[in-house]
Parts: sequence; structure tokens; C-alpha cells
Amino acid sequence: MHRDLLKSRIARLPYLPALAPSALDSEEVEELDVEADEERDSFPSEPARPRPRTRRVGALAASPAAAAQYAPLSAEGCFEQALEVDVLVQNVWATPVPSTSSPAPTEEVASFRVYYTPPPPPPGNDDEGRGVVFVCVHGAGYSGLSFAELARGLGELAKEEDGPGEGRARVGVLAYDARGHGKTRLPSPSSSSTTDSPPETLDMSLSNLSGDLVALLKAVYPRRDEAPSLVLVGHSMGGAVVADACNRIQQEVADVTGVAVVDVVEGTAIQALPNMATLIASHPKSFDSQEDAIAWHVHSRTINNVHSARISVPPLIKPAQPAGEGEEAKGPFVWRVELEKTEPYWRDWFSGLSNKFLSCRAAKLLLLAGTDRLDKDLLIGQMQGKYQLEVYPDVGHCVHEDAPERTAETLLSFWERNDRTDVLRGVKKVGEL
Repeated sequence: MHRDLLKSRIARLPYLPALAPSALDSEEVEELDVEADEERDSFPSEPARPRPRTRRVGALAASPAAAAQYAPLSAEGCFEQALEVDVLVQNVWATPVPSTSSPAPTEEVASFRVYYTPPPPPPGNDDEGRGVVFVCVHGAGYSGLSFAELARGLGELAKEEDGPGEGRARVGVLAYDARGHGKTRLPSPSSSSTTDSPPETLDMSLSNLSGDLVALLKAVYPRRDEAPSLVLVGHSMGGAVVADACNRIQQEVADVTGVAVVDVVEGTAIQALPNMATLIASHPKSFDSQEDAIAWHVHSRTINNVHSARISVPPLIKPAQPAGEGEEAKGPFVWRVELEKTEPYWRDWFSGLSNKFLSCRAAKLLLLAGTDRLDKDLLIGQMQGKYQLEVYPDVGHCVHEDAPERTAETLLSFWERNDRTDVLRGVKKVGEL
């Protein structure tokens, strides 16, 4: 979030011009959108074909070649599986009317969209451990597919080791859509609120987001003795989530080898919060097509990697509902997450982040874009050698999308340097000599 603010001050490229509304009605748009999204999530043998061109594609219509350049792509080759995992989560919806006493926690079932590549099994019957899985948590407004190109890079690097069962060969990746994001489905809000009460909104508090992560990993790895070791990777808001959840995952789910926080620093993030609402208000409210949404992310330098944007942007938008009486008409696609509604939780996400990160009982990596300033706690921690710091000077806030291969190499080296699961490999016990 803080990187987005800084970019808004220095960006020299203009946003795309406003797009004209579509000629299709909302039902036709939704049907096309669902068909295209499901085709991409099925990971077919060929990239998803562009949807039928039955309407104007905004500013791209004049150039078919430009439209093809921003056509959505499948995540085939990035992950092996797209799963629906039912998880019992707490406090899905915020209390409509503030009360003096804290309401009792409520539990409901949510269906999380998970993108997963399990670590390959060890060759033969050798005891080679259970491998490692990089668990990736996206930032606010993004989705699990923002890690698609990173997952591809991790998989390709893992295959470079020739020795069977050695080093990088036992690598898996898990990414998921957080509550309210992407394809994750939540139970409908209760109908108990009266018409005089404000509409119920999603509860995006840090405790709920980190609780979702713990519950999801418990559902995927119900037996600790069969679970792989984990490396937690969190981007922006996701960095706050993994730092908050690390020790609990270590205790309740599986061994955590390392925690990697990507492009978020507590001090800078807190300083940027007062201006975030203005920045979000400057974003387009709707798009004429998925291609236009992809083009806007690239032209505004939100994502500098076109190929990654063609995979990760489509889950960020959804078909718009018909405008009601007195409401402003919008284009056929709108944001899936209305970031302005998450403002009450922004400070909660980042307050105390530095101390939580430094307190993680695992190896720690801080990966930043540019020359971001470290706050006092991180500066002291760096001088004491408490974490590894890597800075990419030529990328934007979406570090893992702008430079997926470099990020994959950094993460794999970080894991190899700190992995202790096979330290006794090849050492025979007394009596086996």
C-alpha cells in the first residue's frame, strides 16, 4: 500500500482514459465472465481463448493487436491444482451497529479457492523428508494468482537439481484467495440487521485474516507428522498476516522454516495511511472489459510484468450489477474488493508489524522494492543479524510479479540456507554401522 502511494507521487505515465459503458446487459457480461474464469481455473492444455468480441473494448478497440496483448491467460503450468477447501472461519461479517460489549465469536463455513502444487514424493522408499511448501498470502485487493509466475519460477528452479530427492527437488507452492477476494466464497450475511442499520460489511481484521490462514493450513495438512515444512511468504497486507500467524502455525500445524515479508515496512505503511483513501479514489471505478483492466494495471505501473498481469488481474474484477435509480451507471466490470471499505482495518494490519516479524520463531527474510526506509526496530534487527534483507531497486510494489524469477531464486536460496529438516541425512544410528 505504501508503495502505491509513493508511485502516485512520482508516476509519469497517465492513467488510461475513461471507458465508455458496454452495450451488453449485466447477465450477458456475467455469463461470459464466469465461462472465461472457469476455463482458466481448469488449467487446460492450451491458454484460455479470448472471449467473443461482441462489444467494444474501450480504448483498445482501435487496435486488435493491442487487445490481444492484454488478453487474459490461464494459470496452466504455474500450479497443478485449483481446489475448493471448506474451512470453518470466525466473524465473517462485521457487527452492523457498534456495541459496548464485544460480541461472542461466530463460526461459519467458507470455501477458499486454493492454488496448489504439492511437493513431489521422495524417490523409492528413502527417508528424504516431506519436502517444503511455500505458502503465499497476497495483499489487499489482489488474489492468489498474483503468485502464479512466482510459482512457475519456483517449479522450474526446483527441477534444475539433478540429484534425485536432493535440495530443491522437493518443493511445492500453495496460494489462496483471502476472504472477500478472488474466488473464495463466504456465507451470506445474516438477515438479522434491521433496515435502519448500516449494511453489514466483511470483517477484515488482522486476527480474522491470520485465523483464516491457520484454519486453512489445518484443513490441508490435518496431520502434523505428514505435513511438509513451510515457508510463509506474505506480500503487503499478506506480510502482516504471515508475521501474525507464524508462531501459531509453528505450534498448531507444521514446522515453519522461514517467513518472508515482501515490500511492507510498518513505519512507512503507517505514515502512508492518511493519503491512501485519496489514492484509491483516483482508481477507475469500472472497466469495459478484462483486457482494459489488465491494460490499466500495466499502464499505471501497478504491475510491470504484462504476462503476470494477464493471469492475476481477471480475478480482481467481477460483473457489475445493474445501476439502481439515481445511481451512476458503471462499466460492465467493477472491482471485486472495494478497498475503501477496508479502511477501518488498515492501521490494525500494520501496527506492531516490525516486532511481530522479528519475534517469529523461524528464519526471516525482508524483500523490498527500491530503497525503502527501515523503521527503528528493523534497523536494530538488521544490525543484530536477526533477518536477511534483500532490495530490488528496479521493480514496483508487486515485487513477486515484476521479477518472479529473481524472487523465486531468492526464496529458494533463503530456504536452502535455513532448512534443517535433513541435517542428519546420511548419518547412521548406532547399531546400523
